[in-house]
Amino acid sequence: MVPKKILIVEDEEDVQELIQYNLRKNGFLCESALDGKTALMKADTYKPDLVLLDLMLPRIDGLQVCRSLKSSNTLSKIPVIILTAKGTESDVVAGLEAGADDYITKPFSPQVLLARIKAVLRRAEAPPPSEKTIIRIHNIEIDPGRHRTFVNGKEVELTSTEFKMLHFLAARPGWVFTRYQIVDAVHGPDYPVTDRSVDVQIVGLRKKLGKAGDLIETVRGVGYRFREEN
Repeated sequence: MVPKKILIVEDEEDVQELIQYNLRKNGFLCESALDGKTALMKADTYKPDLVLLDLMLPRIDGLQVCRSLKSSNTLSKIPVIILTAKGTESDVVAGLEAGADDYITKPFSPQVLLARIKAVLRRAEAPPPSEKTIIRIHNIEIDPGRHRTFVNGKEVELTSTEFKMLHFLAARPGWVFTRYQIVDAVHGPDYPVTDRSVDVQIVGLRKKLGKAGDLIETVRGVGYRFREEN
């Protein structure tokens, strides 16, 4: 296999060196940047498979770096993991809404960081979910063509919104989505729905799914995700 390339954007050199040491030991190639402006230039020339991004950076802050990457025609597909000391709920939400694929707070475990990097890379390499393909995950089957959902082989009646929510989350297991991202996916942008409305719909969906409703996990202060299969 061709080694994956990681761009580490971190202005603390000791942290940067620690990350590089652990990633190289596990077979990754690494390039680094100490500030946001250099990070964007190196992303363009190095074409990494993943960017590991601090938020508190000189010249251009990490959120703007993330937005610039995700709005670029040539770089938008590169996964971004934010690795930062900023760990409030609003920080996490801002990072994910800027387009980050994952968010890790410092201090961090090198083993956990490595696992999260591998998980994000696996998701990036997976083909995009088809809107017509039947999804079978855990004990749930979702048939978008017939608009039908089954749990343990028994059909569950869902509203149109509940079905779209379930399909959106289950098609991307392990991905964390904010409430606004879920609303955009289900109803389109600028749809007038409050955070509370999304929570109420998720509660209703979980209730209809029974024990399988636990597969829709709450990520505190951020939103929801569908549990990955082991």
